[in-house]
Amino acid sequence: MRKPNLSNMKPAKVLAPAKDLATLEAELAEQENNIEVNLEDTVLRLSDYLSAVDMVIKQTFNHRVWVKAEIRNLSSKGGHYYFELAEKDDDGKVIASCRGNLWRFKAARVLAKFERATGMPLDRDLTVLLKVSAGFHAQYGFSLTIEDIDPSYTLGDLARQYAEMVDRLTGEGLLNLNQQLPVPFDIEHVLVIAPEKAAGLGDFQADADRLARTGACHFHYHNATFQGNHAPSEIRQAIVNAQQQFFDTYEHLPDLLVIIRGGGAVGDLAYLNDYELAALVAEQPIPVWVGIGHERDKVILDEVAHTSFDTPSKVIAAIMTHLAQLVTQTLQYQAQIKQAAQRQLNTAEQQTTRQLSQIQSQTIGQLTALQKDSDYAWRSIQQSAQRQVKQAARLISDLRAQTQAAAYQQLTVAASASQNNQKTLIHSAQQQLIQAQRGSEHLRDIVLLHRPSRVLKQGYTMLTDAKDKQILTSGMQLHPEQTVHILLKDGKAKAQIIDVNINK
Repeated sequence: MRKPNLSNMKPAKVLAPAKDLATLEAELAEQENNIEVNLEDTVLRLSDYLSAVDMVIKQTFNHRVWVKAEIRNLSSKGGHYYFELAEKDDDGKVIASCRGNLWRFKAARVLAKFERATGMPLDRDLTVLLKVSAGFHAQYGFSLTIEDIDPSYTLGDLARQYAEMVDRLTGEGLLNLNQQLPVPFDIEHVLVIAPEKAAGLGDFQADADRLARTGACHFHYHNATFQGNHAPSEIRQAIVNAQQQFFDTYEHLPDLLVIIRGGGAVGDLAYLNDYELAALVAEQPIPVWVGIGHERDKVILDEVAHTSFDTPSKVIAAIMTHLAQLVTQTLQYQAQIKQAAQRQLNTAEQQTTRQLSQIQSQTIGQLTALQKDSDYAWRSIQQSAQRQVKQAARLISDLRAQTQAAAYQQLTVAASASQNNQKTLIHSAQQQLIQAQRGSEHLRDIVLLHRPSRVLKQGYTMLTDAKDKQILTSGMQLHPEQTVHILLKDGKAKAQIIDVNINK
């Protein structure tokens, strides 16, 4: 949408009604009272009642008036145009609505005049000033017949909306927010939002592809619709999706966001004047360059963008210029660094030569002094070593004598202790042998006392199995019908087990 020129706007033509509102209300109240009295006991058909309503409306509103309304919906059929009109309060709530009709024999003239004056087609969401007359049909209800549309009022309303949008963005600190971002030092990745298969996009891509083939810059394209009522929301969604997709892939933000659209009808620009879209562009964390295909008129995106261009071709030209300047500047820096490095190398070489000469002179003197110190130290070490060797020889002789005396003394003590330990061990061994002998005799007596023959002689018996191979001492070894032998002191008996009882 172009920014309207208010100086050329004509004042709206508003015709005063034939009767003021108070007079109409009084006449309607009087007629209503008369009708109520006359029809109090009358039963009417619906068609008759609605025909009476039609007659009242025609008699009361038989003149044309200018009405301000917002177009909520607009459709056409057979050359006729059908409107849904509404009025909203300051909170955006609809407080009045009705239908409107622009018939075919007037539609072409009225719409052509509106489009010539505003540069845009008549569409929904526009506030217009309509010259209308009231009408009522028993079947289709109440509607307004549109006789004319004043384009100057719509231009003024659009200019007002544009100014309010700029004031709101300014008040919220958004108008110049993106412009405060610095231009990126190197433009390597660029997100491009543009209509699909648009001519402006083709011009942009022709130069962008040549630049991309050099590897200097990479372009990431995303499409959105740039005209129609859904354009602002689609562009916003394309910006958000493009940013998220790029961050998921590269884990950092791009260097630049470019929004471009080629030339077209001036009225198509109106769809780009959207507060939510402008606020999103202003709040981008990277610079936004806008190239909308227009030269004189501005849209709100031009106001909030970091940099605004007339055409998409100028946007890619600016990117190429920036990169060319960067290369030129880099080459200049390279030459300056090379010159500075060469100067430093020459200075360093001169300083190194002087320092080497000084070091050589100092080193010769230090080596001479060190040689003298070394000779003196060597003689001192030799003398000290000779004294220490003599002292060590004397100490070794004394230590040898002391060691021999101590060894003889320890051997004497050890021999005496060994003899005493030997006597003690012999005596202890003899005592243990005597005790072992006594224990052995005691065990022998016990064994003899408990031998089977002696036990049997004392009146006891023993059980063995049928083969006399195992002595049976537990009830768990017995079972019914088992054959066993009973050993007595003077013989044995054969028996068979009848029953077994186990004590628990």
